[in-house]
Amino acid sequence: METYLVLFVFFIVALSIALLVPNVSLITNRFLKIDKNNPDKFEPYECGIPRIKPLTGHYFAFFYILALVFLLFDLETIFLFPWAVSFRELGVFGVVEAFVFVGILLVGFFYAIAKGALRWD
Repeated sequence: METYLVLFVFFIVALSIALLVPNVSLITNRFLKIDKNNPDKFEPYECGIPRIKPLTGHYFAFFYILALVFLLFDLETIFLFPWAVSFRELGVFGVVEAFVFVGILLVGFFYAIAKGALRWD
């Protein structure tokens, strides 16, 4: 029962923050007279560089794919670190599970290579 009380308190705190913060923001904007419709906010560059041509063009998906592959292998190291710390306590079962995990990731790695996700051309 005590666990549910703690969860209920956290829920009430989160709900009050979600309801209170937007109202405080509106009140402070009204008292400080912050202008949200300033024409400078609608400029594409706020650093003073004028826009020369329209914002159209081709965006390469390669960088997004490369970021996803990086995240995949970054998460692999995060999951392998606790395994390496408790390697002796896990025994043979832990070693087999680690090989299965690394094997699944290697399949994904070789699939990314086969699809050309790591080519810089």
